[in-house]
Amino acid sequence: MADITLTLLTGNDREQFILDNQRAFKYGAMEEFGERDSHFEEDGEIISRKTIENSIDQGVAYRIREDGRIVGGLVLQIDEKTHHNHLDLLFVSPNAHSKGIGTAAWKCVESLYPETKVWETCTPYFEKRNIHFYVNNCGL
Repeated sequence: MADITLTLLTGNDREQFILDNQRAFKYGAMEEFGERDSHFEEDGEIISRKTIENSIDQGVAYRIREDGRIVGGLVLQIDEKTHHNHLDLLFVSPNAHSKGIGTAAWKCVESLYPETKVWETCTPYFEKRNIHFYVNNCGL
């Protein structure tokens, strides 16, 4: 099994993180709907740059690494008072899907934030793979 780790997002990787996130979300929509999709937020993107930037700016962003190689990312909102935390974004590069990377990354998150009482998230209704993952693998 590959070694899955999380590393904090660095400023010089921010732009690539945004592009990788948009690519992963677009891939899911194209798989579901094909080229003719009306679910885009901006200029052909499922998730807008502004949405991703706001999430990064207000949360804690990590890169998901498989044996040191970047394969995805995630952004969390951590409430130190209530310990009701939120998963804003989680993506795995399309060429790394179905290898257990998302599940392993989520286990890393849980070990980083063991005091969490409640994890919440939301995902587009058409992302059946995401819904299955969040409900059946993460318990969200």
